[in-house]
Amino acid sequence: MTDNIISTVTVLGSGIMGAGIAQVSAMGGMDTWLYDVNDAVLEKARSGIGGSLKKLAEKGRIAPDGADAIMARIHFTTDFEAAVIPTDFVIEAIPEKLDLKQKTFKELERLTRPGVTLGTNTSSLMISAIAEPVQDKGRVIGVHFFNPVPIMRLIEIVLGPATSPTALSATEALARCMGKETVRVRESPGFATSRINALIGLEAFRMLEAGIASAEDIDKALKLGLNHPMGPFEMADLVGLDTRSSTIRYLHKTLGETFRPSPLMEKLVEEGRLGRKTGRGVYTYDAKGNRIPDAAG
Repeated sequence: MTDNIISTVTVLGSGIMGAGIAQVSAMGGMDTWLYDVNDAVLEKARSGIGGSLKKLAEKGRIAPDGADAIMARIHFTTDFEAAVIPTDFVIEAIPEKLDLKQKTFKELERLTRPGVTLGTNTSSLMISAIAEPVQDKGRVIGVHFFNPVPIMRLIEIVLGPATSPTALSATEALARCMGKETVRVRESPGFATSRINALIGLEAFRMLEAGIASAEDIDKALKLGLNHPMGPFEMADLVGLDTRSSTIRYLHKTLGETFRPSPLMEKLVEEGRLGRKTGRGVYTYDAKGNRIPDAAG
């Protein structure tokens, strides 16, 4: 096993986050299974990973001929059992719906070997809630990646009240294999990063609603004045306004009025303006996901 612990990783969900996690797993030398219910979504993930690896090769971050070897370690499948039975570590990256995650984790416990760590990439839900149907709750841990996964260096490790030292050790070993840094946090709504990021994003939307500054200038201010790599509206469009809205509604429910949802964000979601994935969010994008200048709002 890689790092004496993990040689095979399974990622459930091949959206933006799941595909990125599978990519860094394969880049770290692990045999990687990427599961989704839909072949078309898997093919989109395959194409996206290939494009990402090509860019990394062009920038000299991987060997020119390294992309093929990395891709060969990723197995794309719609067969849930085939993906999870041989694994040493599971990372769930499916939609932020508690009932769906609970159902998935119950099946994971049934199909995986005893002791295999069951990780969730949730950005806000409580680890103890996700683990509720699992008999051995010590196996369940939060493994929160950041978008874009191949570029962002951090994994936020979220410990539930029952998470075992063995699961923590395995997760930290996996992070090392992926070349990531880690922080440990105890479970709390929004953990550390999502909670702070939600506040920044909400205040940006409030400023935009009040006409204090344009979306472009708010983004520019945080990038050049506070050294943020992306502005809050750029980040919201990248993550998906529906995903961001779901997180904020949960934080509002659990933590109170500080996290009251933005009417403007909710309006954009209702209109189907979800960000890059739909071609329009706060900004407008072309078919390749590139922003069209001067097309905010």
